[in-house]
Parts: sequence; C-alpha cells; structure tokens
Amino acid sequence: MKSSARVWDDTVLPFQLDKSDIRGRVARLDGVLDGVLKQHNYPKVVEALVAEMALLTAIIGESIKLRWKLSLQIQSKGAVRMIATDYYGPSKKGEPAKIRAYASFDENRLSEAPYFEQLGEGYFAILIDQGKDMKPYKGITPLSGGSLASCAEAYFAQSEQLPTRFKLSFGKSTEKGRSEHWRAGGIMVQHMPKSSIEVSGEGGSGEDGLMVASDLLTGNEHDDWNRINILLDTVEEIELTGPAVEPKNLLIRLFHEEVPRAFEPQNVEFGCTCSEERVRQSLSIYSAKDIEKMTTTEGTVTADCQFCGAHYNLSPKTVGFQASENGQS
Repeated sequence: MKSSARVWDDTVLPFQLDKSDIRGRVARLDGVLDGVLKQHNYPKVVEALVAEMALLTAIIGESIKLRWKLSLQIQSKGAVRMIATDYYGPSKKGEPAKIRAYASFDENRLSEAPYFEQLGEGYFAILIDQGKDMKPYKGITPLSGGSLASCAEAYFAQSEQLPTRFKLSFGKSTEKGRSEHWRAGGIMVQHMPKSSIEVSGEGGSGEDGLMVASDLLTGNEHDDWNRINILLDTVEEIELTGPAVEPKNLLIRLFHEEVPRAFEPQNVEFGCTCSEERVRQSLSIYSAKDIEKMTTTEGTVTADCQFCGAHYNLSPKTVGFQASENGQS
C-alpha cells in the first residue's frame, strides 16, 4: 500500500481555474516510467526523450473517453528516428489507464548535445482511435521549439486553436531507501475553448510561422493567460517530481486566487496490449511461401513486441492464410 507521501504517484489530476476560465492537469509518474524504460537499455538522451513523451501522453491522454486510445508519435531524420507512445483509456470508470512507449534510434549518430537536438527535421503527431467503425483522428505539427512540450503546445495552437502551456520536469531520482530510478511530473494549463476563434490566415508569430497562444487571445483573456503563466513559472522542479507536495496543495500554492477546483484523479500504469492472437492476426496476410522465408533455423516463426519486450515463438504451420494447423493450444 502506498504511503500518504506517494499516494499521488502515477496519477493525473484534472482541475479548473474558475476565475480565469482555464483548465489543466497535474501529473506525476514513477512506476509507469520504470515499466516503460526497463524494457530497453536506452542511452540517457533517448531515455530523456521517452520520459518526456510518456509524461505528455499521460497529461494529454487523461481527456480521452473510456476505451479510446490516444497515441503520440515523433518521426525524425535525426539520430532518434521515431518515438511512439500509446495511452489506453480505462475500460470503465475507476480503472487505471495504461501507457506504453518505444523509441527507435541510430546509436552511432547520438551526440553529447541536449536531448532534443538528437531529433532532426520531422513532425509531432497526435492520433485518437475511438474504436471500431470510427475513423481515427490525426493531427501533426513540425518539430520545433526546443522540447517535446513545445511541440505539443504548437500542436494545440495549430490544430485545435487552444492556447496551451506545459511545465514539465523529469530525471533520475536518488530517494533514500530506493535504487536510482526515473521520475517525472508536470502541469498543463489550457484556455477553455470558445464557440469561435478568429485567426488570420497570415500565419502565427511562432517559429516558422506557427501559431502560439498570444495569437489566439485578446483583451481580458490575454491578460488572464499571461497572469496564469507568470504564476506557473514560479513552480519548482521538486514540486513537480518530488513525492512530498501533493498536487492539490500545489494547485493552491500556485493558483489560490484563481479559485482552483480539482476533479477525480486518474490512475495510470504501464501496460501493453500485445498478445499471441494479435501476432497471428498480423501474420495472416502472408502465404505459406512467405512464412517459410520467416522461419528460423530452429523451425519457428518469432516475433518481439517493441513496447514490452514480449517474445513469441510460433509454429510456421499455424500462421498465415494458408495455415495447415489450428494455432490454438
């Protein structure tokens, strides 16, 4: 059972600032990151990118509906070629959401430069899968701004026309009584959507003409947004990642004059949806001749899950659309 100091680990707390018409979420990850990162022996700069991506996925994913799936993806021409994360909404209220993540990289191209510079030209994408018979939603924005958080802010400004700000902290923790491990925490604030937002067709004031929050707000809304961001900038890293400060107390410390209102927290955990059945399904498009080419010298067809490290050994006679034997055990 978690101690009171750790009861908020691996949770996302949604909140609203009634005075400022702004909503947000506070997230704190511990075991989720251990589950994600222990599957692979990533170099430190890759671990940092995956940790930030997982944290963003938890914060953004809390808003999706039950049983939906949200995915964040990075495609890049840099040393880190791809990062993919998935957030699986709980099957019913009260259950934990599940997160998994994976990165692909060219170790020979990694450098001592800051972690975001391991990415090159590319894009940041958000995908939402609403389930069977529903067309998935996809929005993309170029990689920019010096962090994955900046990319996510640009996405919301461009694709959703929602002023959004993230304040994140993540890194190795050396807490007493525990081995060194990754922890992460963050806050997202987002201006509540309006019925209509007028945006000029001349591009935004951000990098490469991208829209930014100031392009979307005027008058009192602009003043409110600036005030909230000034308050947000006072948050300390230990308040985001440390186990001692509860998220509700942090909201009061930062935004007490904005009338913060917290809602039900969402628990998250590391989890993967791979299975032997899914592997068989993915191989069902191949002929017996194709399966023969995939068969190892030991006489099996193998598959590995990049997300959780699960390894599958299958009889070649039981896979493909020309399978001669039933694959059921």
